[in-house]
Amino acid sequence: MIKEVAVNRQAFFNYDIIEKFEAGMMLTGTEIKSARDGRVNLRDAYGMVKSGEVWLLNCHIDPYSHGNYANHDPLRTRKLLLHRSEINRLIGRTTERGLTLVPLKIYLKEGLLKCEIGLAKGRKVHDKREVSKQKTIDKETRQALSDRR
Repeated sequence: MIKEVAVNRQAFFNYDIIEKFEAGMMLTGTEIKSARDGRVNLRDAYGMVKSGEVWLLNCHIDPYSHGNYANHDPLRTRKLLLHRSEINRLIGRTTERGLTLVPLKIYLKEGLLKCEIGLAKGRKVHDKREVSKQKTIDKETRQALSDRR
């Protein structure tokens, strides 16, 4: 059973998603409790490959409401857990072609918190307009077809 905790809707508007990866996250106890309550924000978050490891930066997980002095820092850098072959592919694609890592969503899967990251290429302003026009046209045609029935 999968329960979505946070979704980065702006990522699909600002980037062309080329490839998606599912990664585990290294978290502290208060972070996982806060994430299960749905107190996660992916708005300014991004991924980075550094020294053979993948990191998630600027992902805001609120401090746990029932925590104590050992509560976590909300914006701390978190390590993402991927297979070595996936990390090597990400290293090659991000350095060679200038692609970025964008977190798409965070969800609970079988009791574990997972992060879906996407290998993405940024869109220009005119591309964003074109994509929104195409979505509007598709929506109108679907409505017209359903009204005919």
